Amino acid sequence: MIIYSSTKQSFINDFEQGVLVKKLHQTLTEKYRRVGESEIHSWQTSLSYMANVMRDLAIPDLAGVAIEYIVPNTQKRVDFIITGLDQNNKEHVIIVELKQWGEAFKVEDKDNIVSTYLSGGLREVTHPSYQAWSYCSLIENFNEDVQTRPIELHPCAFLHNFDESISTELRDPIYSAILDISPMFTLGQMNNLRNFIKTYIPKPDTTNIMESIEHGRLRPSKALQDSILSMLKGNKEFVLIDDQKVEFERIKKAALDAIKNNQKTVYIVRGGPGTGKSVVAINLLAECIHNGYMAQYITSNAAPRNVYSTILQKGFKKTEIKALFQSSGTFHTRSKNALQIAIVDEAHRLREKSGMYQNEGEDQIKEIINASLFSVFFIDRNQRVTFKDAGTIDKILKFSTEQKALVYEGALESQFRCNGSDGYLAWLDNVLQIAETANYDGFEGDYDFRIFDDPNAMYAAIKAKNEINNKSRVLAGYCWDWPKEGRTTSLVKDIQIPEHNFGISWNLGNSTTYAIDPDSINEAGCIHTTQGLEFEYVGVIIGDDLRYENGKLIVDINKRAKTDQSIKGIKKILKENPEEGHRIANEIVKNTYRTLMTRGQKGCYIYCTNKDLANYFKLAYNHQLNYTYNEPQVVLATQPMAADKPNSNIDELHSKLHKL
Repeated sequence: MIIYSSTKQSFINDFEQGVLVKKLHQTLTEKYRRVGESEIHSWQTSLSYMANVMRDLAIPDLAGVAIEYIVPNTQKRVDFIITGLDQNNKEHVIIVELKQWGEAFKVEDKDNIVSTYLSGGLREVTHPSYQAWSYCSLIENFNEDVQTRPIELHPCAFLHNFDESISTELRDPIYSAILDISPMFTLGQMNNLRNFIKTYIPKPDTTNIMESIEHGRLRPSKALQDSILSMLKGNKEFVLIDDQKVEFERIKKAALDAIKNNQKTVYIVRGGPGTGKSVVAINLLAECIHNGYMAQYITSNAAPRNVYSTILQKGFKKTEIKALFQSSGTFHTRSKNALQIAIVDEAHRLREKSGMYQNEGEDQIKEIINASLFSVFFIDRNQRVTFKDAGTIDKILKFSTEQKALVYEGALESQFRCNGSDGYLAWLDNVLQIAETANYDGFEGDYDFRIFDDPNAMYAAIKAKNEINNKSRVLAGYCWDWPKEGRTTSLVKDIQIPEHNFGISWNLGNSTTYAIDPDSINEAGCIHTTQGLEFEYVGVIIGDDLRYENGKLIVDINKRAKTDQSIKGIKKILKENPEEGHRIANEIVKNTYRTLMTRGQKGCYIYCTNKDLANYFKLAYNHQLNYTYNEPQVVLATQPMAADKPNSNIDELHSKLHKL
């Protein structure tokens, strides 16, 4: 989608007449979203500089100009594009990334990353030259017209306020490779940018190049097709086993039939934790891309997208890999059947509204089905962990019917996590009082489950496991705040348990790949950084939002951290419909711990801040508890802990433990 498209001369005229920014604002608002004051100011400033650049008489009046080009199937927006021909009538496109930065600093330990002041703080972002190059790479590798005509793309960055006489850090040798292929122009270098443009575009655009850029058929490049399957080879985490392979073949056939017959099709795959939903999803993505189909892996939660795209990028400097992994919040702007194949993992995490303020679109399920010819939803109904999680099978079926889609349903049932112990999962459902199962008195198998009385001992055990292969982590319920200060250092101990002199930081805010970062053992992951991922061993800290009293588990949402957004909006529901509010609060807290406690393939170690809850787990694990399934109990207002009162049930627990 292009917000503004014209010629050089019309662009300059619109700017001089004061209508350019108005046109951008009106079109972007009508087609896409509302526009903030800061963005309007950015246009007014940066486009005045570009108007001066384009006034060079040697740049043809009929060169093409496009502003705010939204790369298809992404939310990436190219600031400024110039199109035209060279002396041999070859087609060229120049992509300009515009920045108003006054200062920026090098980041030595990360590839093509810099830091600058944005949104009131020092932030790490990609180098502007890399950003421009990455947009070129996206277009080159997914636009068939660009690949076959061919159209040559040239990236550059223009930092019109950046004074290199004060700082030269953005030209540090660590950025030399990207600067060679994507030059950077700064304050006082307007003529250099003009010469760069004139090198490739001395003649007007007589072939309507932007038409091909905007409407060219989407297709992964041959290089990407050839490389993506090889990225999975030798990676045992992505090997399909038993019913994973069977379901994979069924989904693949349904997808190919949908494309062949031009029939909108929806496939629903039910599966619990550890059944291989993500393994099937990633293999399906690779297979589709390898065969030349435009497919994307989609989740609401960013953690699995970031981890899987990083794994697949190892050894490759290709931004197109990352482009295959998309947020579920990008589909409300896409047209009908814009994408051939949508692979939706963690579909239970899908939301209704999209956008930063949750005020855009109608429903993500509806929008994904509309925007894709074939969509497959991998879903586990027992992993809803936030108030806004709205993905259900009923809704998928409803919107499929509305859009006249053919619907298939399948399931993944074999357990490949928790040492294949279906008994552990069933026991956990019982002990968390999520569902009544036959495993109320324990489970068979060699899954390593332990209850610790000291969080330091649990942490030491997990650190020892992690030394083997960096596949063990400490996780925690969201009962401790994650303050803005200190989010980039593990020296700040967000999670404090004073009685044991224990402290650990939350996962760092300057990384999106906690699950595979080598230093993450020094941090505790939360539900948002670990759902959809797996480890070999996990140590789970169960906070005060879950306790045991009077023979029942008590959910206390007042003990959740103030920075926790997962229950935002629950108070309104509680006022309007208390019964529904109780049910949702109970579901979210228990599902959170169920999810955290099923991330470990080989073992789960737990520490409970509530001692009676720890005793309850010990008795249940040791087959010493006469267990009866109870209805959910939820505390909605701050109450004194029942342990402060006489409690025969708790006394009985202590008595039983003493005898063990």
